[in-house]
Amino acid sequence: MEMDLLISVQEAARRLGGISKWTVHAWLSQGRLQRTKVGGRTMIRESELARVIEDGGKSPAPCRPRPANQTKDSRAEAERSRRERMRRNALV
Repeated sequence: MEMDLLISVQEAARRLGGISKWTVHAWLSQGRLQRTKVGGRTMIRESELARVIEDGGKSPAPCRPRPANQTKDSRAEAERSRRERMRRNALV
């Protein structure tokens, strides 16, 4: 049985097209990448990195259920109210 090569967060960032290591840490926190701890170090299996590259780095879009009784007009009114509150808060 062949073991996966473990790579550092910095190396994973480089292999993912030079993204920031902080982006890799964010993906680890979000579950988009799986970590392997070696002592105190966070490492990533090469096969895990290949999976993310194959998937294109995509993660499922967040699902926001809309209330069934909300109409287009009520959504527009809610958006106007939200913008008005933001404007008032910016003036304070």
